[in-house]
Amino acid sequence: MTTLIAFESSADETSVAIVKDGRTVLSNAVATQINSHQRFGGIVPEVASRHHLEWITKTLDIALADADIAVEDIDAVAVTYGPGLVGSLLVGLMGAKTFALAHDLPLIPVNHLAGHIAAANFNQPIIYPALALMVSGGHTELVLMNHANDFQILGETFDDAAGESYDKVGRLLDLPYPAGKAIDEMAQKGQVTIAFPQAMAKEAGYNFSFSGLKSAVINQVHNAEQRDETINPEDLAASFQAAVIKALVERTGRALRDFPVKSFVLAGGVAANSGLRSALAELLEDFPETEFIPVPKQYTGDNAAMIGAAGYWNFQDGIFADLDLNTNPGLDFPLANLD
Repeated sequence: MTTLIAFESSADETSVAIVKDGRTVLSNAVATQINSHQRFGGIVPEVASRHHLEWITKTLDIALADADIAVEDIDAVAVTYGPGLVGSLLVGLMGAKTFALAHDLPLIPVNHLAGHIAAANFNQPIIYPALALMVSGGHTELVLMNHANDFQILGETFDDAAGESYDKVGRLLDLPYPAGKAIDEMAQKGQVTIAFPQAMAKEAGYNFSFSGLKSAVINQVHNAEQRDETINPEDLAASFQAAVIKALVERTGRALRDFPVKSFVLAGGVAANSGLRSALAELLEDFPETEFIPVPKQYTGDNAAMIGAAGYWNFQDGIFADLDLNTNPGLDFPLANLD
């Protein structure tokens, strides 16, 4: 049995968790900063860093208390070192280093994006080979995995990530940041009345593009305003979301046909989207040999439990770091270890 304590602070959530064997969450303390950043319509790095400083020791205390285990039962410390905001990453990294030094524990460097995928193990064990669709505010990628900690990117976005396009359309609709959940709820009440274009629809491969879709939505609204016409916002949300989902599902279906896999993982913040989950579940009915393993909704956003899950993979592979480990805000994926 391997028990890890994990630290995550790559963006606007401060989180500390304790995870056993990469699958069992003993505790997962998360302090969110959404209310502080909503008035700016996005994350302000300096504000985020200050909040992390306020919450890092508090979330550590909560995680240890909730897990109800002795520090002596912890085997290693996992921490996100990239990608992310440099000031935010530094707070979590220094907290992890301090805990590791104080308790003479090994330090495990974790790629934040690997954590999103590893969180699927909180649902059920990933079966390999596996295909993962990671959809978040900064990333949209199709990833092939032949075994744990092995990532081969099949396709990625050429411009905006899916989650990023949700936030931009959300600002157009005067929705609070982050807008993904609100647009999803509006879409469930609306009708698809606008056929928005899908970029790269006729191109081979598995890559995505959402910048053109975002521009098409903006143009639709501006043109209606110039004609003094009213667009039902719920119908607009439904039409926009339908276009996003269509692009994601079509590329995923193409990859599933080209790469027979035993399981399919849906990960990242947008993985909580009910419309996307439903559409992918329907797609998977055409692939009965492939198990659908979406990340549980409570672990789709940034959290330290997912870092503990990916940290367990690194622990098993013997990937550790010295205390001079630094942040890597632009860390590439699929790197799971140090350069």
